[in-house]
Amino acid sequence: MSLRAPEARRSNALHAGAWWLWALGLAVAASRTTNPLLLALLVAVSAYVVAARRTDAPWARAYGAFLKLGLAVLLLRLVFSVLLGSPIPGDHLLLTLPEAPLPDWARGIRIGGRVTAEQVVFALYDGARLAALLICVGAANALANPARLLKSLPGALYEAGVAVVVAMTFAPTLVADVARLRTARRLRGRAAGGVASVLQVGLPVLEGALERSVAVAASMDARGFGRTAPVAPALRRATAVLTLGGLFGVCVGAYGLLAGGGAGYGVPCAAAGTAAALAGLRLGGRRSVRTRYRPDRWGARAWLVAGSGVLVAALVIALDGPALHPGVVPLAAPELPLWPALAVLPGLLPAFVAPVPKEARP
Repeated sequence: MSLRAPEARRSNALHAGAWWLWALGLAVAASRTTNPLLLALLVAVSAYVVAARRTDAPWARAYGAFLKLGLAVLLLRLVFSVLLGSPIPGDHLLLTLPEAPLPDWARGIRIGGRVTAEQVVFALYDGARLAALLICVGAANALANPARLLKSLPGALYEAGVAVVVAMTFAPTLVADVARLRTARRLRGRAAGGVASVLQVGLPVLEGALERSVAVAASMDARGFGRTAPVAPALRRATAVLTLGGLFGVCVGAYGLLAGGGAGYGVPCAAAGTAAALAGLRLGGRRSVRTRYRPDRWGARAWLVAGSGVLVAALVIALDGPALHPGVVPLAAPELPLWPALAVLPGLLPAFVAPVPKEARP
């Protein structure tokens, strides 16, 4: 394999699942820390890779929408902390809001009251973690082709995959429609901002989405989507038990890996659940009668991209410590820990090994 990234073509395009594994690795790393400097570094890594390897397809514009969503989540978390209070004690009083009296059954909940710098900083750290997680997921939406991701799903998940891919495609397409209509309004000399503009743009956008949905449904019906092969009742029950039990095990294992004291049971539950779920998917695939035309290959570059995200998650989990969770009492400026910061840098690897889109060539 050449070290120089080739120009992206149909024959060497990166597997969509590799982008999702890379982004989920960054998201897991973001969920393990509240250090705003480390979270900003994770967001910068995802932004650099997206800028270097995204195409001009409609879904590639989803990253900006996820950035705005992350900022909105951060602001909402701050507003809730100011209005509803926080259990974090603090001595640095910022302001005192009028406090609404509540009945005895609502004891422990308050509206208004003292707002301290400690509770605001704590809310900022907590909201930044969720915002970074959303932005990492947005990177996967901007880089992975949803139609090609659908082709790679197991046969047992094909019907659910169709619904998920249509939902994933709807959001960036909706953003593109809004941008197109706002540009048309500006060219006609009309206002592109304000409540009235949003209401006037919303109706054509929803009408176009409805027409697109009807067209997609008609084309899918004409191509035979939804056809299944007959299977024995015992096989259906075994498939359901293995799949649901495996997913439950994966959920328990994921909770153990993300929680502070669940590392002991997290790995065994995740491994057992994954094995059971894969067995269930293997059996459930017998219902599908579809075939794959020119399936995507998982090559060496896909392993490098997916492995870089997994490596970032594994290193951040292994380097867990007080530096990843800066305290707010006493109030102090956060510091960027050296080794966790270096552990995030492998996430930049896709920007150098993934095939380069034609529009990204200098």
